[in-house]
Amino acid sequence: MASNASSPSALRILIINPNTSTSMTEALVPLLDSLAYPPGFVKYTFFTSPATPAEGINVAKGEPEPRAIPSINSHEDADESAKFCLPYLQPLLADHDAFLVACYSQHPLVFQLKTLCAALDGPKKYVTGIFEASVLASLALTTHEPEPLVPEKDRSRSYQNETFGIVSTGKIWEEILGHAVDKFLSLGEQRVGAERHSRFAGVETTGLNATDLHDLPADQVRVKMIEATKQLLRKSSSVGAICLGCAGMAGLDDAVRQACVEELGESLGGRVRIVDGVKAGVSMLVGLAMAGF
Repeated sequence: MASNASSPSALRILIINPNTSTSMTEALVPLLDSLAYPPGFVKYTFFTSPATPAEGINVAKGEPEPRAIPSINSHEDADESAKFCLPYLQPLLADHDAFLVACYSQHPLVFQLKTLCAALDGPKKYVTGIFEASVLASLALTTHEPEPLVPEKDRSRSYQNETFGIVSTGKIWEEILGHAVDKFLSLGEQRVGAERHSRFAGVETTGLNATDLHDLPADQVRVKMIEATKQLLRKSSSVGAICLGCAGMAGLDDAVRQACVEELGESLGGRVRIVDGVKAGVSMLVGLAMAGF
C-alpha cells in the first residue's frame, strides 16, 4: 500500500504496522498527508502484518512458529509480532530510506531494523518508533530548568517546570510504558518512583485496546479519551505535553484538546502540546535524512 506521488529523489519511508489491523494502517494515510510535504518530497509505503504466514516466508527457523497479532496488548504481543513480521520486512530494506515502527511501545523491531540497516552497504538508513519519537518530541517541547531561577513559591503555573505524559489504551500499559520511559531516558530502576515525575507525569489509560479505537462507536471512544486525559492532568499540575499512546489514536487529538480546555481553561488548556507519535516519527526521520546525520 503506497501513498502520494514521488520523484526519483523522494525520501522513501516505510510505515510499519506490526499488527493485522488494516483499518489502523488506513487511518494513518490522511494523518501523514496532513504533514503536507511538497509533492515528490516523501513517498510513504505502508506495511501491515499479514494475518497468516505467506507461502515461501520462513517464520519458524527452528522455533515455535510465531503468530500474527491482531492487537498488541502486552510485551509478549510485541515480541511475537516482531518475530512474525521481521522476515517480511527484511526484503524491503533495500528499497526504503527510512522506517517507522507504528506501535506505541519499545517494540523489538526498532532495534532489529536498526541493526540490520547498519550492516547494509550503501546510503545511510534511518529507523525510529512512534514511542521513542513522541518522548523526544515532548522533551523538546516542554520547559524544564536544570537549576531553578525562581523560587517555587513565587512561580505561576505557566512558569513551572513542565512535565509530559501519555494517554494509552489498556491498563497494562501504565506500568509497561512507565518503565519504558525510565529505560529510554536511562533513569534506571533506582530512580523509578518520585524522581520519575521530575519530567514525566505518568501514563493514564482508556481501558480500550488498539482495535477498539476503530471498532467501537466514535462517541464512546471519545468519552474514554477525555476521561483518561483529565486523570493525567490531575496527576501533575504542570503537564505541558501529552503523547497519544497508540497508533490507533490517529485523529483523536481533538478529544485530548477538549479535555485540556475543560480541565485547565481555554488559555492553559490551549497551550498543552499534543504529540502524535506517527507525525513525530516521520518528522524526525525526514529531519535526520535531510541533515545527513
